[in-house]
Amino acid sequence: MSAMQAWYREGGPIMLLIALVGAVGLAILLERLYVIVFRSKNNGRVFIERVIQLVRVGRIEEAIKVCAGSKAALPDIGLLILRSRSRDESDLQNVATAAVLFVVPKLTRRLQYLRSLSVSAILLGLFGTARGIHDTLIGTEPAGAAGVATLAGLGASLSPTMFGLAVSVVLTIGGGYLVSQSESITEEIREFSARLINALIDRPDVRLGHR
Repeated sequence: MSAMQAWYREGGPIMLLIALVGAVGLAILLERLYVIVFRSKNNGRVFIERVIQLVRVGRIEEAIKVCAGSKAALPDIGLLILRSRSRDESDLQNVATAAVLFVVPKLTRRLQYLRSLSVSAILLGLFGTARGIHDTLIGTEPAGAAGVATLAGLGASLSPTMFGLAVSVVLTIGGGYLVSQSESITEEIREFSARLINALIDRPDVRLGHR
């Protein structure tokens, strides 16, 4: 632990800024992980097939109860469409469009911050390294023992860049995972809304190819 503390101190004050960027990014990652993965995601394929089958046989109230039993994104879309009580295709399309516009932004909110924070961590690290190199070269003559001190100073100046890259890797990987999950849920939402409308107006299923 003391070695890590020494390495952190070698990087200078810029390390604190990088750590703050990492802390903000981690907070966003955890919040988005809860919203996207643990709250908005469910067993989408099983849920879609169950609700569509109930609607196909006219058990609308039971389908509504199934949707009301979960707080995930897909059930929210189902509730908004089923509770419209309309059987006009254009009306259902309007409801579905409004529902998508209401639900999808909840999935993508703040994800773009992670990329900005990732880039900021790298840039702060590079700034800290450049400042460290500058101070080392200006303050020490590279001769004899002074040359050894210069090399040590140059090595220490790399700490901010290393720290910034480490923070960036975590934020980039975490952000990429959350984006993929939100896109997967969005695709299921669009499929579910289209198939649910077809079921309500008694049109052949676009996926299963039967009524």
